[in-house]
Amino acid sequence: MKHGGSLGLNRCPHCNVAKPNMAAQVHFVTENDRGDARRDWRAYACQTCGGAVLAVTIAPNHGVEYDIQHVWPSERRVDESIPERARSFLEQSIASVHAPAGAVMLAASAVDAMLKDKGFKAGNLYKRIDEAKDQHLITPEMAEWAHEVRLEANDQRHADEEAPLPSDADAGRVIEFAVALAQFLFVLPARIDRGRKK
Repeated sequence: MKHGGSLGLNRCPHCNVAKPNMAAQVHFVTENDRGDARRDWRAYACQTCGGAVLAVTIAPNHGVEYDIQHVWPSERRVDESIPERARSFLEQSIASVHAPAGAVMLAASAVDAMLKDKGFKAGNLYKRIDEAKDQHLITPEMAEWAHEVRLEANDQRHADEEAPLPSDADAGRVIEFAVALAQFLFVLPARIDRGRKK
C-alpha cells in the first residue's frame, strides 16, 4: 500500500466500516538529525466517522516512493491462535460494532465458543462461566464480567422490553472483554509456547 489521495484499508480502525473512504488531509516530511532517515507522513480521515489515521513511509532517498510501513491506529485483527469458531464470532462482532445489539450477541457467542473449546460443554453459558471460575481457568473478576456480557446478550436475544438497547459504547465494552478473554485463554499461551520453542 502506497501513499496517495486515499488510504486503502479493509476497515476503519475507529468505526469499523468496511472499505472506508480514507481521504488524505495532511502531509509532511521529517528527517533525523543527520538529514537522512526520511519519513513521509500523511494523515487520513474516514469520511464515515471522521476518525483520523496516521500513516508513514520510510524512504531513505528523496523522490523514491516506498510502501507504507506503519498505520496508527492499526486495523483490529483477531489473532489466528484463537480457535476457528470463537475467532469467527469475534470477527463478526467487531465487524458489526455499528449494530450494537448484534455485536453484543456475537461477542457472547465468542465467549461461549472459547469456553467450549476449553472443555466446558455441559449446560448453558451461565454454568460454563462458573465451572471455568471454579476450576481456576478464569479469575472471579473475569467470571463477573463474563456474566455481565451473558446478561446483556440475553436481554437482546430475548428482546427484553425492560432492557435498554445497547449503545456503541456498550458493544465496544463487550467486545473488549471477549478480546481480553481470547488473549488470556489462547493468544498469550500461544506466544509463550512459540517463545519457549525458540
